Amino acid sequence: MDDLTEIKAAARKAAFARRKAAFDTRPAGAAGRLSEILAGYRGVPLSGYMSIRTEIDPLPAMAEAAAHGPVGVPVIQGAGLPLRFSRWDPDGPLREGPFGAMVPEIDDWMEPEILIVPLVAFDARGGRLGYGGGFYDRTLELLRAKRATLAIGFAFDAQEAEVLPLEPTDQPLDMVVTESRVLSF
Repeated sequence: MDDLTEIKAAARKAAFARRKAAFDTRPAGAAGRLSEILAGYRGVPLSGYMSIRTEIDPLPAMAEAAAHGPVGVPVIQGAGLPLRFSRWDPDGPLREGPFGAMVPEIDDWMEPEILIVPLVAFDARGGRLGYGGGFYDRTLELLRAKRATLAIGFAFDAQEAEVLPLEPTDQPLDMVVTESRVLSF
């Protein structure tokens, strides 16, 4: 294990502890600010995510957005591969996907222009620390090579870190939305 791997592991461990504490005391309506931001992009194809464990839940904002345009969720295709996105409907049937996240029962592939991105930690410069698989970094790089793609990190305030161990391949966020504020970069 190299130094950067160890530093990232320590940063993730600390961030998971902060996120768990925030999740345990989360306020009702934590997705309200996210809904406000997405209202400015009605009809633009977007991807959210099905929250797992202690992630902040974007489903209320996704359900609102689905009334105005296509909304997808990420589907992992395999290690080292970018994500694909399957159209999601608030009332549609789901199946369990990799890592326990639910995905649509029948894949209906779409390509989002806005991604609501889950994360372990973020910083005030748009840096994101994910789970270590690189799925969102590969995906954002691919999508941004085709067209302007907005990456919105969605997190609890407590997930902010002063400094994150980032690499050149880490794709920056354009914005972070928390339960109480919006940071634009």
